[in-house]
Amino acid sequence: MVDLETISRAPRIGQLPLAARRVLATKAVVRRYATGEALWAAGDPVSSLAIVLEGRVRVVREGRGRQHVLHTEGPGGTLGEVPLFTRGPAPASAIAAAPTRCLLLTRDTIEAAIAAEPAVAWLLLGQLAERVRILVARVDRLALESATTRLASVVLAEVERSDRDVITLGMTQAALAAELGTVREVVVRALRALREAGIVEPAGRGLLRVSDRARLRVLVAAGRG
Repeated sequence: MVDLETISRAPRIGQLPLAARRVLATKAVVRRYATGEALWAAGDPVSSLAIVLEGRVRVVREGRGRQHVLHTEGPGGTLGEVPLFTRGPAPASAIAAAPTRCLLLTRDTIEAAIAAEPAVAWLLLGQLAERVRILVARVDRLALESATTRLASVVLAEVERSDRDVITLGMTQAALAAELGTVREVVVRALRALREAGIVEPAGRGLLRVSDRARLRVLVAAGRG
């Protein structure tokens, strides 16, 4: 059981009608995950849909000694729809990338919430549709953009999110390689290329200073064109 106020403050589901929020408060549970802790591994049965309340979760596939990030979910993001709704094993691993708190909803809980308020179904369908859009965009980037362009896109997104010239990408180079769909050595070369172009420079352990936002934007736009 979860406090109704917790449900009401939660991203996205907090906007659901009161009847649905009451059902979720009665039946849902909250669980915390430490950085690096798996919510589940590929091949595991999944008994609950996870909605991220705080933190960040990466969904990854592993093969030939490499990790590939399929998508990353922050507050309001959902995880586990495919194995839960198809009653099959998890196709990928879900790993907390930061201290994370999730709301867990069993299949019975979701069915009860939908019966109380059909808007719950539309919310979940919307999340799935957005996931498909993100995956298609990721496939396009892997096929059409260089590793340097993909890295520049990540740097630009963080600069625009924080509106600061000194940023941290919040992950190791190995994790960044998985996010970009490549290997650490390629990430090192891409960072060197951005430095040599005068776009970024080191600013301390784990930090980058973006020296030229305009050129960064031009590089990203040209790579996507």
